[in-house]
Order: sequence, then structure tokens, then C-alpha cells
Amino acid sequence: MDLVLIRHPAVAVEPGICYGSSDVPLAADAASGAASILARLNALGVRAPAGIETSPLTRCASVARELAHQLADEHGALVPHDDARLAEMDFGAWERQRWDGIERSQIDAWAANFLHARDHGGESVAQFDARVSAWFASLDADQHDARATIWAVAHAGVIRTIAARALGAPLERCVRWPLEMAAIVVLKRESASGEWMLARWNA
Repeated sequence: MDLVLIRHPAVAVEPGICYGSSDVPLAADAASGAASILARLNALGVRAPAGIETSPLTRCASVARELAHQLADEHGALVPHDDARLAEMDFGAWERQRWDGIERSQIDAWAANFLHARDHGGESVAQFDARVSAWFASLDADQHDARATIWAVAHAGVIRTIAARALGAPLERCVRWPLEMAAIVVLKRESASGEWMLARWNA
């Protein structure tokens, strides 16, 4: 199985704003963003998907729908599947606040207890990890063909968490890996061993 993780394009939010689970709009139209992503996927030789999964947040779901629409003529109809487990982390009271405006003591408490702190009232990193990891585990439960390619349009935090689970890497390390807007990540699973390999990162 190939798992192609696609980060949503740039959003219409000022730099430095925390917008995790907030449903913010894209900076440009979804159709042009999808066309650019699709051109890059084709250039990378990525196979057409057997299914498209997406975060339900508009910045992802609108791109997923456009990808399906633009694939339809050549590869047939696809209906993206919205899954709440692919939504970005809920930062509670920090949502839509400037990062540099959040009390320093709260940021320090989060850094000191990275996995479990949730002074903001939203999700802890551990809760977020469990939610996203449940989606990743469901790929096996859904019994996809071992040769299938699944595309998922999601968020930076989600993609890094999936990579950490797939590769057995510490989440604390993966959250520091650079990931640009509209970045493409490709994970491949060996059919014999069931092990995942990282084929592309931030492509």
C-alpha cells in the first residue's frame, strides 16, 4: 500500500496566528491549489488513488473534492471521505490567538509536559496522537488492497503524527520536521513485512 499525505495549501490567516481546529479559508481558490498539487503528484509518479480521505475542515475538504473532480475524467468518479480523526489539533482557548500573545507561563507548561499538558482546554498532544493513530490503524481494518494507493488531505500536525507512527519515530522529534504548505509525503508499506518506509518528505 502507498499512503500519500497532502498538506492543504496556504490559508487566509495572518502569520503567527494559532488556528489548529478553526475552520479557516484558503488563501486562493481550491481548484487552482488542487491543480498545482495534482501536477506535482504526476511529476513524482504517484499512482492515482483507490480512495481519497480528508479532514472535514474546509481548507482540506475543498481541495480533496477538487482533486477528485480533476481526476474523474481519467480515473473515474471518486467521493472523498471526510474523517474527523484527520482534523488538526484543537488548541482550545488558544485558537485564533497570536502565538506571541499567549501567556509565556502556559507555553512553558506545555513544553515541560509536551504530551499531556492542556492548559488551553483543548486536546493534549497525547489525545491528538491517539485520535490520528486510530485513523492510521483503520487502514488495516478497512482491508484495502495491498497494492492500493490512498491519498489523504490533512494538516501538518496530522501528517507528522502519522509519519511518527508509521516509522516508529518519537513524536517529539517528528513535530520538528519541516513541512511546507501543500507539501506531499509518500509512505510505502512492504507487503511481506508490513513495515512502512518513507519514500518522499516535503516534496
